[in-house]
Amino acid sequence: MAQQRSVSPAPATYEETRRAVDSGATTCEATTQQFLGTIERKHGLNAFLSVFDERALARARDIDRKLAEGRAGRLAGMVVGIKDALCMKHERLTCASRILGNFVSLYDATAVARLEQEDAIIIGKTNLDEFAMGSSTENSAFGPVRNPVDESRVPGGSSGGSCVAVAAGMAHTALGTDTGGSIRQPASFCGVVGLKPTYGRVSRYGLVALSSSLDQIGPFANCVVDAARVLQVIAGHDPRDTTSAEIPVPGYATSLTRDVRGVRIGLPPEAFAEGLNDEVRAAIEQTVELLRREGAVFRKVSLPHSRYTISTYYILMTAEASSNLARYDGARYGLRAAPVRDLSEMYVRSRSEGFGKEVKRRIMLGTYVLSAGYYDAYYRKAQKVRRLIQDDFVAAFKEAECILMPTCPTTAFRLGEKVDDPLAMYLSDVYTVSANLAGVPAISVPCGADRNGLPIGVQVIGKQFDEPMILRVADTIEQLRKPSNTIST
Repeated sequence: MAQQRSVSPAPATYEETRRAVDSGATTCEATTQQFLGTIERKHGLNAFLSVFDERALARARDIDRKLAEGRAGRLAGMVVGIKDALCMKHERLTCASRILGNFVSLYDATAVARLEQEDAIIIGKTNLDEFAMGSSTENSAFGPVRNPVDESRVPGGSSGGSCVAVAAGMAHTALGTDTGGSIRQPASFCGVVGLKPTYGRVSRYGLVALSSSLDQIGPFANCVVDAARVLQVIAGHDPRDTTSAEIPVPGYATSLTRDVRGVRIGLPPEAFAEGLNDEVRAAIEQTVELLRREGAVFRKVSLPHSRYTISTYYILMTAEASSNLARYDGARYGLRAAPVRDLSEMYVRSRSEGFGKEVKRRIMLGTYVLSAGYYDAYYRKAQKVRRLIQDDFVAAFKEAECILMPTCPTTAFRLGEKVDDPLAMYLSDVYTVSANLAGVPAISVPCGADRNGLPIGVQVIGKQFDEPMILRVADTIEQLRKPSNTIST
């Protein structure tokens, strides 16, 4: 496809839309209709797998009535896309895989239910790498998603559909999931905000699991304050998720003071070593200088085991994925191969026909590292290294209140460029997986663009449950980068 560049103005934020609704300049119904029109016009980006036209408009009309009566929720009129790995009652749940076929969910994920309780409007389910396995959203059974900045390039993954929905003006915000960078990496590639909360901060009930000890649900948004508003609603303990933390939810939006004077920010040299694109490095260095001028104090911190993060992550993630995906056998739900001679053939054919190449690769890797004779050599050793990585962050946070580093080593690569080189694809997550292994919160915020106009993101990582700090620093970066988010090279 010929290269296409977005020349339209940045999509309206929820804050701007809500002011217009409150002033009577527009309505929730009109706003929803506008987003539906954008989805239709930009269907070639392939961001959505399902669009809820009638449901969304009916909800919008109901919320307009609630607003008129003064009883609307905190997110009244916010239009949201939902990654199709999250359950929505009476709606299809595909995980972008053939093996789930036309499976319809029987209940709502907690995060989805909490959004609707506060009068957000769910506009549709977004595309993803099959079962969230990928870094480019090229592994979907329903075709790849395209980057709205340059349609010849990937949007990142696995939450590429949710990211593009926000970046292309199809929704105010969207929910994605982040197992090793699947929110932050697409946010960097498409020039939006992407937030991965602390493990346990947001309930995973109703999320189709990839890697149960790493997965987290988080928002995409066009500004930090909108991400903070969504997190405020979806965060908090859920008795249906045993990994959900019983820790009070602070006021995330109120933490956006845009004052970083005296804030100690760590810079790990390991994140600025060989392999980092020169233009990405320049954008991060410029961001550091801007924060320094605002009074932030930078400290050198070390993450000495960071060179083991990719290998550790792909051992643990594939092991857990192999276990979690064992339930897709053709017997209970989804695709069932037919005709078959016996149960064994049904299992083999259903999985062979239902799963894509990348999913099969990861299942086989995970089964291998869990098998007799290899468990100690790979899985157990990876768990020990994970503890060392966690200890690195504990030590670093004694010196700094948060850590700043690149989100990705490069800007968005071209569609098809890394499809046949899985190791090169996996290295796209080299700066993001450590936060998942340590269970700490992290956010990617735009900090510039390269010479081709492709967005660059900077990542802020915080202590466990200290989302207010990373939101505060990210919001300051966002304000300092205005009105231009390009850099000179």
